[in-house]
Amino acid sequence: MTTPANTVPPALPEHPALPDLHPGLIESIVSGSHPRPHDTLGQHPFADGFVLRVVRPLAATVTAVQTDGTRVALEHLADGLWQGYAPGDGQAYTVAATYDGAPEFIADDPYRFVPSVGDIDLYLFGEGRHEQMWSVFGSHYRPHEGIAGTSFSVWAPHAKAARVVGDFNTWNGVGHSMRRLDDNGVWELFVPGLEPDTTYKFELLTQAHEWVTRADPMARYTEVPPATGSKVGKTLYEWTDDAWLSARASRDPHNSPLSVYEMHVGSWRPGLGYRDLADQLIEHLTTTGFTHVEFMPLAEHPFGGSWGYQVTGYFAPTSRFGHPDDLRYLIDRLHNAGFGVIMDWVPGHFPKDEWALAKFDGQPLYEHSDPRRGEQMDWGTLIFNFGDSQVRNFLVANALYWLEEFHIDGLRVDAVASIVYLDYSREEGAWEPNVHGGRENLEAVSFLQEVNATAYRRNPGVLLIAEESTAWPGVTRPTSGGGLGYGLKWNMGWMHDSLSYMQTDPMYRSHHHNDITFSMVYAYTENFLLPISHDEVVHGKGSLLHKMPGDQWQKLANLRAYLAFMWAHPGKQLLFMGQEFGQPSEWSEQRGLDWWILDQPVHQGLMKLVGQLNHVYKHESALWQQDNSPAGFEWIDGGAAEQNVVSFLRWSTDGQPIAVIMNFSGTPIGPYRVGLPFSGTWDELVNTDAAEYGGSGVGNFGAVTATDDPWGGRPASAELTLPPLAGLWLKLRPRG
Repeated sequence: MTTPANTVPPALPEHPALPDLHPGLIESIVSGSHPRPHDTLGQHPFADGFVLRVVRPLAATVTAVQTDGTRVALEHLADGLWQGYAPGDGQAYTVAATYDGAPEFIADDPYRFVPSVGDIDLYLFGEGRHEQMWSVFGSHYRPHEGIAGTSFSVWAPHAKAARVVGDFNTWNGVGHSMRRLDDNGVWELFVPGLEPDTTYKFELLTQAHEWVTRADPMARYTEVPPATGSKVGKTLYEWTDDAWLSARASRDPHNSPLSVYEMHVGSWRPGLGYRDLADQLIEHLTTTGFTHVEFMPLAEHPFGGSWGYQVTGYFAPTSRFGHPDDLRYLIDRLHNAGFGVIMDWVPGHFPKDEWALAKFDGQPLYEHSDPRRGEQMDWGTLIFNFGDSQVRNFLVANALYWLEEFHIDGLRVDAVASIVYLDYSREEGAWEPNVHGGRENLEAVSFLQEVNATAYRRNPGVLLIAEESTAWPGVTRPTSGGGLGYGLKWNMGWMHDSLSYMQTDPMYRSHHHNDITFSMVYAYTENFLLPISHDEVVHGKGSLLHKMPGDQWQKLANLRAYLAFMWAHPGKQLLFMGQEFGQPSEWSEQRGLDWWILDQPVHQGLMKLVGQLNHVYKHESALWQQDNSPAGFEWIDGGAAEQNVVSFLRWSTDGQPIAVIMNFSGTPIGPYRVGLPFSGTWDELVNTDAAEYGGSGVGNFGAVTATDDPWGGRPASAELTLPPLAGLWLKLRPRG
């Protein structure tokens, strides 16, 4: 059959008929509740070309503009979903939309990109072994397929859908729904063109079909509290501390000088940011001679009154004091000035704030689901699920993040006892035993071992320090030998006993002599650090000066003597800010230190003594070289209780001793004969009663002579005058 000559053939279609979409699919796509929006949106092969779909609610026209300039008109399918057909091999494109006759609004399409999280990253995280997961999760401003923008990824395995909301989309995430990448619950979206400093959060659709909004657990930058938004961050900082890091890697920190100045940044000198702090802190550390500064927690936290111990942003330095690069600047400056940096790290618990980690995707995720293991009753906080591979990965990577991205030299791990004991601060029946019927949290122990072993393996020369208040065995034993693997443990027993002794009136100290000597019974069971921390000068405990008995002169003398004893005792030392100059009042985070007291010469003298203690300590290897070996300590006389005197030797590995004689009585004693290992002239390296430190000036004119007269089982001896409430450090003068 032929077609009549006057008949017009039907027009050929401009493109093949596009596939129909189910109304339910359309509804989930346009509402941003589909778990894999990229499967429908974006550009997909179809026939001899591609089908393009975008969501543009209320648009009048929508056009895809390809790289070569070709414009592909899209048709409105339903409810703001547009689609069209592009013949050929496929090109990158942007989307041009008009609204009510206004000029075209052109934007790139997040749904045309392949995932910004790779298969290897997903595999490592799935195994709980992604040691640098901060480089993948959270938000990252960086090129993707040659386009600058920000990639977002979040772990939310219980969520039915996920969206990114922020100031870039007026906090409406419908156009920025994320795709679920795997069965572990990793969600991802790349937003082209999105710049740093953008504020954002994640919206998650729970199993109860409720949308919840959460800050990014892996945010590396946040809004300034009390605002709670996460921010897209980008570091531009260029480090200059290569020499420091190289020297650190070659040094054994456990058998090197370590004298720590603990401080709370917000109340040291209120108003200083990270950058402002650098000059003033370096000047103060130079004056006082500490080797390291320890910052109370700097990870983001909503409530300043928690001092940083209730963390919501584990990967974000608090924005109270500036940008993360400002903290990098401060640490870099400290390193270049010769000071190490330790930071408090809080993996034991986190607050219940609904916008943060608690029930992150609508049900327990980071916390253990059983309140007997998942809730910290003392502090009203939640406990991490240490048995979950991904939660462990989050925390292990967090420790590494501070060490590697901020060049922190050590982490002091808060409240280790609350982590390792299932019955910590719980009544009988309020805790669940482990599989062996014991009280040890086996998953938490394994987690701590993993943190320590991984940190030391990746970062030679760093320190991991445990605040552990019980007799848990092997805190500083290597993990290979079944220990927790810490480098140092806070000696809470020494702190408690010695402070109890010092608070006793000298008239009655002879009855409490064991308090000042007992620490040597267990001194080598762990590698210890002696702490006089913030915990001892808050909550009605008064300042360290306030604890001392007597009038003002006696209080200062007691404090000078106590610090000399502390610095000479085996173990490293830590002193909280303000105590180095005898702050009179109890510390409060709401105000600054009592710097005004330095107008008084006696307080200047105390700070000068601290500087001298640190100076001598660093230069005399006998005071630190064998801190962790019984060979480094020897009693001269630990039993002179009636006189309130203790005396001992500290030894270097090459046999050079320092003699330490402490008179904790309120009166001078002399002549007082002391047995010594060698005859000759012994110089006074420290006399805490010296007038320049605010003392009475009683002493031995700078030196004593030891003769070959045996005393106390030693071949030589010397007669000394012991100043009241004071300590003497003596060193044998080289002959010739």
